[in-house]
Amino acid sequence: MNLDAQKTAEDFLELASEQRLSIMFLLLEKKLTISQLAKELDASPPEIHRNITRMLKNKLVEKDNDSHFTLTVFGKIVCDLLPSFSFVSQARTFFEGHDLGNLEIKFIQRLGALQDHKKIKGFVKVLEKWTEIHNNSEKYLFNILSEVPYSKEIIDIVEKKLKAGIKINSIFSESTIIPDERKEMFIKKNFQKFVIDGTLERKMTDKISLVTLVNEKEACIIFPTKTGASDLSEMLYSKDPQFHEWCLDYFTHTWNNSGSFQEDKLAK
Repeated sequence: MNLDAQKTAEDFLELASEQRLSIMFLLLEKKLTISQLAKELDASPPEIHRNITRMLKNKLVEKDNDSHFTLTVFGKIVCDLLPSFSFVSQARTFFEGHDLGNLEIKFIQRLGALQDHKKIKGFVKVLEKWTEIHNNSEKYLFNILSEVPYSKEIIDIVEKKLKAGIKINSIFSESTIIPDERKEMFIKKNFQKFVIDGTLERKMTDKISLVTLVNEKEACIIFPTKTGASDLSEMLYSKDPQFHEWCLDYFTHTWNNSGSFQEDKLAK
């Protein structure tokens, strides 16, 4: 990577101001004058003027003929990129014990989409939310599984959803942890008929590091620990459209790059 460290450091210095960042995100919504910005930020006009002058010099903002300020294209791009840095910054304690696994760079660059989330902690709470997402699905249910959480409640919900024609797509790996009773349950519930009619589809990938569950309106993601194991005791959950889109895109990418499902390759 060819990084101009000096120029990048200079740009970070310009962003190292709470007021300048606040100005940028206000101007992202609409154009404003110095007096309007001062009122919005409860600051003095000279203070705003001083920061606006710096931002004009660094081409983050521009001024129109009516003395209104707007973001430049560069300023807008910076605002689009900042949420990813903000997400990582706020999650630094979380990532002391977790990792990104084999997450591709194109998804790392969009981590800001995960900023609006609720953290679910504790295996019981995670399983409760997992069950709720299953139950709330009305169109589809997509998941990437490092461990199959087969409770009777989830199995009954899955059966009900499949009978209602709700599409379920699952991605496994050879190391996915499968309960002993899975095969018996699969036969008892006659899930094979849903495989045949295409309502239930399964694929396999070499390795699963990030676990995700997505229906049409909500999503969750589980990051691995530093050892690579899925941490099913802590989960990020959200109904935010950007969070949902990130998880759905990640599932779709993994699905498109996975191979056919092979029952005999599942961990015994």
